Amino acid sequence: MSALIRPSGTSAGLLPVRVLSRVEEGEQLHALLWQVGPGWRMISSAVLGGGIGERAWVLNAQVSHGYRRDDPDRHLADLAHEAGVRGAGVGLMTAADVRHHGRGCDDGVEATVTAGLGVRGWAATAARTEAFVPRPGTINIVVALPVALTDAALVNAVATATEAKVQALVEAGYDCSGTPTDAVCVAAPVPARGDEVHCFAGPRSPWGARLARAVHSAVLSATP
Repeated sequence: MSALIRPSGTSAGLLPVRVLSRVEEGEQLHALLWQVGPGWRMISSAVLGGGIGERAWVLNAQVSHGYRRDDPDRHLADLAHEAGVRGAGVGLMTAADVRHHGRGCDDGVEATVTAGLGVRGWAATAARTEAFVPRPGTINIVVALPVALTDAALVNAVATATEAKVQALVEAGYDCSGTPTDAVCVAAPVPARGDEVHCFAGPRSPWGARLARAVHSAVLSATP
């Protein structure tokens, strides 16, 4: 059983984040909640609310290091409901203490990163025959842009965020490209009539470059 209790702070910015606390099986755990309401499109690799679509909130929940549930999507949906959010959203989880998150901003782009690096390595490894069982170690990236993006640019933004993450890890002295369970969420406004919709978010495009710098900074500040 779990119960979300008091919020312990709210940040300002494009996607203001609240830090929530709960007790789950006697353990004090925390979560980050972005409750933004309508008007946002998100792309995510998250277990809950993944893919591309309009989303009203993002929850990044800390779970125990011995996490064994086989229904993380249901677990995250329950936690979101207990936090008071409704409608479609994105749910991430990690074994890292989310209170120690990193933040990066660059000319309108904002990134928040939680980093658990207990299980890490390079993406391309020798072939293995045993089944992989995901563990919530996890680097989670949540990034928001103030401009509308096409579907292709949203995909491009995920690639750019991942490149920036790897660059930061290598610069921080980690011999890895991430963990096996890393997740990312990129948020951008739903375009209104007459809005410019940007077609590119690669690292040398204007908004992709800002995204890369914001994520790079946030990963550096989140890694121990």
